[in-house]
Amino acid sequence: MISIAASPVTDGIMTVLQVDTLLYIGLGIAVGMLVGAFPGVTATMAVALASGFTLTLEPIQGLAVLLTIYVAAQFGDRVPAILINTPGTPASISTTFDGYPLALKGQAGLAMTTSAFGSAFGMIVGIIILAVAAVPLSEFARQFGPPEMFALVVFGLTMMVGVSSGRVIKGLAAGAFGLLLATVGRDPITGDARFTMNILELNGGIPFIAVIIGFFGVAEVLNQILTRARQESHVKPVTQMGRWMPGRKLMRRLLKPMGIGAATGSVVGLVPAVGGDIAGVIAWENARKASKHPEEFGKGSLEGLTAGDTSSTATLGGSVTTTMALGVPGDSVMAVMIGSMMIWGIQPGPALFSTHPDLVSSLVTIMLIATILTLGLSLVRMRGMVRLLELPSHYLWVIILIFCMVGTYSISNSVFDVFMMMIFGLIGLFMLRFGFPAGPAVLGLILGPLAEANLRRALITDGWNSVFTSPIALLLLTISAAALIVPPLRQRAKRRRLAAARVPEQTPLP
Repeated sequence: MISIAASPVTDGIMTVLQVDTLLYIGLGIAVGMLVGAFPGVTATMAVALASGFTLTLEPIQGLAVLLTIYVAAQFGDRVPAILINTPGTPASISTTFDGYPLALKGQAGLAMTTSAFGSAFGMIVGIIILAVAAVPLSEFARQFGPPEMFALVVFGLTMMVGVSSGRVIKGLAAGAFGLLLATVGRDPITGDARFTMNILELNGGIPFIAVIIGFFGVAEVLNQILTRARQESHVKPVTQMGRWMPGRKLMRRLLKPMGIGAATGSVVGLVPAVGGDIAGVIAWENARKASKHPEEFGKGSLEGLTAGDTSSTATLGGSVTTTMALGVPGDSVMAVMIGSMMIWGIQPGPALFSTHPDLVSSLVTIMLIATILTLGLSLVRMRGMVRLLELPSHYLWVIILIFCMVGTYSISNSVFDVFMMMIFGLIGLFMLRFGFPAGPAVLGLILGPLAEANLRRALITDGWNSVFTSPIALLLLTISAAALIVPPLRQRAKRRRLAAARVPEQTPLP
């Protein structure tokens, strides 16, 4: 009986330990480190581009590439954040608070080393959460019927909208646009063609990989061309590295901020759509309040640096957990991965671990190997990365655009997909320039059919009564409504307080 229970775990581990899978892990690490080191190339963009090239691989091999890019980018993005005060990805925003001041003090090497240790610790804590929580969470979610699944999808959509940097209205508009795109193709219940305009290629719906690459690849490059062509930045990276390895006394001092960061990131990571950038800032503030030297924070504090980096990477485990167990993407990177998994025939959600019982151990093994190897690479590759930061941006733009076109075409050898990619690249550029977040739009496109199908099944069964009599559905819908209503109310209250503070006190006339 023990051997039967252990067999899915063993099978998942052994699948990852195949030579070809390990080679793909190495490829993902190399790409992820480079992605993180180049400012403006986000992990979402890299995973979107890689998706076009991994769809012909076996699912585990493809996941190995995408997951390790995601993991390694969390290490590589600390380099530009520390050396040129520019986050490599949004997750390293908190790194700039203390990383760059440390570099200016001649402690760049020490900053990058402690950042790597903190990032690895946070990643391992997140992996433990994935190993422990994924299956129980999916077992609980397996009790969900159509009303609960519909409410869960709404919850995921509104979470991403609610954290759209305070742009709730624009986030709602982007999400609605994604849901509108999801209606193109075949009706999920009847199978009738809808809004295809007699274009045969649209019978299967809008190709979401082309949309994702357009939004996160083409649009980002076009936006950078428009902004940096006029004001090219020539910030020279800090080259004085100083000492690299922290002593035992310093490491003991950093245990507390690491713990604060890991705890914060673990909780934040389980909330769909709340990424490492938010977790890093929250942990940095929590560590400042708990520190014996809060005056050092923002001026070159290794405690602040470690807390933020530990927290931002600790979110990855929770993000993967909610994505795989519930089918609701933890962040935009996982939204892209859901699209790839659906093409591989893997549907993330409550039934995933029943149909693929070995998947949890495979994911844990991939992320653990990637973390250990990337940590080792982080401790020896720093000097070479300095030269990469001096590479002119226009070379990178050309490379990315070529990969966008080749990757999109390789999915189905279709020029139509490339055409759609360019259209959505222009739409994504418009959204970027006018402040509309792309995440909710992608999420609406991917989750729209799931939401529609479950809502219609619920309505056919017992009308709206089935939705509003389910305690779980009601709770999820209530939280969703709060996620949309509370942020604007907070902003309005904040504006009123600021306005009141600026109004001079009126003195009575004599």
